[in-house]
Amino acid sequence: MNNTTENQNTVLTLDISRVIARPVEQVFNAWLDPEMLAKFMIPAAGMQRPKVSTEAQEGGQFSILMQVGDQQLPHGGKYLKIDPYQCIVFTWESAHSIEGSQVTLNFNSEGDSTLLTLSQVKFYDEAAKAAHEGGWESILSHLAQVLLPDAIASH
Repeated sequence: MNNTTENQNTVLTLDISRVIARPVEQVFNAWLDPEMLAKFMIPAAGMQRPKVSTEAQEGGQFSILMQVGDQQLPHGGKYLKIDPYQCIVFTWESAHSIEGSQVTLNFNSEGDSTLLTLSQVKFYDEAAKAAHEGGWESILSHLAQVLLPDAIASH
């Protein structure tokens, strides 16, 4: 890989924000609880609920085994920072991720709601960034549905 391509990969970043009508503590805790994580870590339609394990502490590991049909898609990483009800930072490792990819979740209380901002850095290329963005959008939609079960019933 030449330096131009390598440098371009380090500057590719995606940012997604979503307001979730639940208290910041509930939204934050959902990202560290393996049972909750399994309910919303679904980046595409037709995927089964993944198998999830977490060691929710700085330096701890997590594993998410996603499945599409018979194909297994292992994802994992390490928690780099856990600042309760403020921020979670973790590495993001998968067959579709570049080494050094990192995700930052920032949580801001807005009364009874939470503004969740997700940022991911380092992608192979624009196509990989776009694919991850679509996956994270789906995951955040599932998170909102899991935390707002009444909203699902009304659709």
